[in-house]
Amino acid sequence: MEVTRARTEAAQKSGTALPEAVRTPENRLPGRQGQPGKVIALLNQKGGAGKTTLATHLAGELAMAGSRVTLLDADPQGSALDWAQRRLQNGQGRLYGVFGLARDSLHQEAPQIALEADYVVIDGPPRVAALARSALLAADLVLIPVQPSAYDVWASHEMVALIAEARVFRPQLRAAFVINRRVVGTVIGREARAALADQPFAALQAEVSQRIVFADSVAAGRLACEAAPKCAAAREIAALAQAVQEMLR
Repeated sequence: MEVTRARTEAAQKSGTALPEAVRTPENRLPGRQGQPGKVIALLNQKGGAGKTTLATHLAGELAMAGSRVTLLDADPQGSALDWAQRRLQNGQGRLYGVFGLARDSLHQEAPQIALEADYVVIDGPPRVAALARSALLAADLVLIPVQPSAYDVWASHEMVALIAEARVFRPQLRAAFVINRRVVGTVIGREARAALADQPFAALQAEVSQRIVFADSVAAGRLACEAAPKCAAAREIAALAQAVQEMLR
């Protein structure tokens, strides 16, 4: 938590950290008339599923379409905060706010933040059940990134159980798998989709492949579509954003 706190303090200096207190009704941004934005949580109890890459790119795609977007970094490692700071250091324009909020009061604070946004994207933690539960109670939609491997599919059962638990309190909570880091030119993605068929919710048709441009985007603090607007990675993220918006209608 000390690492996250230090990163949050640094982000405050650059204008990307959460204010000390969530804004009160009298100083909220105008125009929403009390209607909250949608909260999208990317969660998987297994590390290495690519949550942060998907979260930063999904938030960026929504923001570039004209939506007001806030990304909440709920991972104590603070990877999304690191990405945002690299972006500022490299002179990239700010697309959306990235705030550190790795605490189990997320379900109380995220809905208030959503009053000032069209979308709130939560980059969730691995293996921190209390934070994951809090994110689930805040979310309208949960995306579970899974790599196309048997290990990832097996590990998803724990996340499915947490979602079932959260639906006792939020029966309207929607959820979907996202096949991520699919290796282009192989059948592994299809096999993973077939393995997920027995789960209580589906995998999105939009898949995201393993591509060098995503790795480069982390170091540069930018998005795949900024590096190469017409690349396959940019098209995949655009398709993912469209699928997410359709689920939230």
